[in-house]
Amino acid sequence: MELLDDSIVPEHARERKQAARAFAADEIEPVAADYHASGAYPWDVLEAAMDAGFVAQHIGTDYGGSGDDLATMLATAEEFFRVDAGIALTIQLAGFGCDMLERYGTDEQKREYLRPVAENNQISGLAVSEPETGSDLAGMSTEATKVASGYRLSGEKYWVGNAVEADWLTVYAKTADREDRYSNYSLFIVETDREGYHAEHVPEKIGMCAAKQGHIVLEDCVVPEENLIGTEGGGFYMLAEFFNSGRVVVGGHGLGLAAAAIEEAEAFVDEREAFGRPISSFQAVQHTIAEMRLRFESARTLVWRACRKVTAGENPGYWAALAKTHATEAAVFCAERSMQLHGGRSVFADRRISRLYRDVRIPVIYEGTNEIQRNLIFRHRP
Repeated sequence: MELLDDSIVPEHARERKQAARAFAADEIEPVAADYHASGAYPWDVLEAAMDAGFVAQHIGTDYGGSGDDLATMLATAEEFFRVDAGIALTIQLAGFGCDMLERYGTDEQKREYLRPVAENNQISGLAVSEPETGSDLAGMSTEATKVASGYRLSGEKYWVGNAVEADWLTVYAKTADREDRYSNYSLFIVETDREGYHAEHVPEKIGMCAAKQGHIVLEDCVVPEENLIGTEGGGFYMLAEFFNSGRVVVGGHGLGLAAAAIEEAEAFVDEREAFGRPISSFQAVQHTIAEMRLRFESARTLVWRACRKVTAGENPGYWAALAKTHATEAAVFCAERSMQLHGGRSVFADRRISRLYRDVRIPVIYEGTNEIQRNLIFRHRP
């Protein structure tokens, strides 16, 4: 069964996709269950991914990366997330947020911060959400006040990947109080060893346990003026642009998870017998599998079309929202149906389908909840 075949993948990304599949089989799959159970940060797998060239390689060649395009990142994501979402997210987040610095940062910023991440000597992260605010990007309360020595940041951030592990983060903070609330935010490089930066892991999650998120408290954390990325007040627009590409990749998260759920379901119904025959021979089961396939195949077609549209700059907000919403919801559907087909065995915590069932609940929330995506789909519809 080849659900994630490369016939839909651009030719230039197929070699990397096959390499990602091999890496996932050799390095992620053997330890996935253990890391899910322990909730430990998978440093050894991350280091192996660095050695294999899968971390932060979207950074351009001028700064030590491979310059992987959106199609290559998507092809890699669907392979990694098929095997384990928690470890896959850890690998992706190790270079998170660098895109905006590469596009809008100064040459000096890029040399100092991008190159160490591309060369796998540092880990980055992105701090946007807050304890009381998630999807409302123009409603965040963390402030960056101009002072003689630069900017003083005060506030809290939540759900930050690598809040504890990263060397530096891109932090989204309020710098003005204009009537146009979308022009009130800016982006800053914040080194995690600065005075006033405090981080701890959030409590254990039900899914994606190997990916560590954190709670940050910024207490009069001062950064120099040269740590401002781009122009003051441009943060919302830079972040919105960044999320267009990111949501296509999250579509790949959904595709990988959905493929895994279908694989588990089909393997089980072919082996399990009831009333003297395989349960795959029952029409109700066949219809369930057929519906899972329908959701998956339509989502995969949409995600890869969205990848082309976003790359070309053709109404990217619309296509990114479509891709993220449909693929992550297809994953939820497939995992739920696969759980039902597994019957009582599905509730055992050590079963792969149980892990998938918990993992799929998370991508429908991150990078903008799917309710927000529906707002964007309506707003940006052609």
